[in-house]
Amino acid sequence: MTLRLHNTLSRQLEEFRPLAPPRVTLYTCGPTVWNYAHIGNFRTFVFEDVLRRYLAYRGFEVVHVMNLTDVDDRTINAAKAAGVPLVEHTKPFTRAFFEDRDYLRLVPAHHYPAATGFIPQMVALVSRLLERGVAYRGADGSVYFGIERFPSYGRLSRIDTREIKVGARVSSDEYAKEDARDFALWKAAKPEDEAVGAAWDAPFGRGRPGWHLECSAMSQHYLGDTLDIHCGAVDLIFPHHEDEIAQSEAASGKPFARHWLHGEFLMIRGTKMSKRYGNFLTARDLREQGVEPAAVRYLFGQTHYRKQLDWSDEALEGAAAAVRRLGEFRERLAKAPAGGSAEWGEPVAVLERRFVEAMDDDLNVPGALGALMDFVREGNAVLDRTGAVPVSALAAFDRITVVLQVVPAAGGAGDLDAEVRSLAEERQRHRRERDWARADEIRNILLDKGFDVRDTKDGGYELRRVSTPRSAT
Repeated sequence: MTLRLHNTLSRQLEEFRPLAPPRVTLYTCGPTVWNYAHIGNFRTFVFEDVLRRYLAYRGFEVVHVMNLTDVDDRTINAAKAAGVPLVEHTKPFTRAFFEDRDYLRLVPAHHYPAATGFIPQMVALVSRLLERGVAYRGADGSVYFGIERFPSYGRLSRIDTREIKVGARVSSDEYAKEDARDFALWKAAKPEDEAVGAAWDAPFGRGRPGWHLECSAMSQHYLGDTLDIHCGAVDLIFPHHEDEIAQSEAASGKPFARHWLHGEFLMIRGTKMSKRYGNFLTARDLREQGVEPAAVRYLFGQTHYRKQLDWSDEALEGAAAAVRRLGEFRERLAKAPAGGSAEWGEPVAVLERRFVEAMDDDLNVPGALGALMDFVREGNAVLDRTGAVPVSALAAFDRITVVLQVVPAAGGAGDLDAEVRSLAEERQRHRRERDWARADEIRNILLDKGFDVRDTKDGGYELRRVSTPRSAT
């Protein structure tokens, strides 16, 4: 079977083929840390997490970069309103994002570059674009990208460039379609930028990076000129991702991203969840309410990532009931005596086949959840008849739920154990490849989850629970 993903660039399902298999380079647009990320943002982050986990399930080795936008109009305005330096304003929201990430069980990215840490790379990228004649300095001292100088501009969003008012420019980071003009790469410093520490020296004038510039510089730094997969929400297609393509390809002369995946909006009573509309809900709101994160992920998974999802308390209650059933079933599997292999063979084979068929079809998580719930129903019936479970049945259930993360933590310690085992195996692979830095990173992740990994003389490893996870100290 072949993994096929919907590519926004071609508007078609395409067979996924990374440039250098089994390695997959993945870049996902992260939060703007001017405020708490809302659940609509996390719907996109969860879809990207499922993608990453499923790529690992299929044997790929993913290198994942997620940026943190800590300098743009919103962060600067928020810092100014609070009367604090930019870095002081964004730091607690960055920390909150990582707490929310852990609550919703997102696998940490390998790199979380913050825009303010990559100013030299951004300055170099602007200089290259000026040298190549696709960028120019405006009368206001800012540097702009001339879209007429990049003939293929608009192919991702399918925008007709004739609709764009030629010669007019805006330097705003607000992302409404009607504001599309030659876009700002580097914005001349203003008093409010200087006031919060958001201005840097550059050969073309003191200022700060444009929002679009940041992702290009950081992705190229970690993943090279061409990435395998670039993800984000649909509202980033234009202008953000369109502008990323333009500036990246104009600088390198190479394709920027081979596959573009975009997740649809989370809605509240038919309206997009947004701080602008005042109808947003944050992950910390749910955590404070005691909402099981597996239920949130199950609710997200019931609707395909390319379709809009309407959030409601009733839908969340239904998802909570479903994950409780999954947790109870896993406990039955774990407690039952070993045996009954003949009875379990076909249900396990059907589960794994249906799961892969669904996920290979553009991450059809609703289909995968359907296969899982059918297995629960049939598995309970087999357990009632035989009273026994082979190790293979529990292992198959764990492999699949590690990808979907829909078993409650309280009733599914084995689900966490399966994820921990997966991380430990990944660490072993990096040790074999002598990638000591990544192996140490994974060891620290395991410590944060409450597990210590120790290498054995025969080249293997042992996992031991620690009384206090490092993240709790």
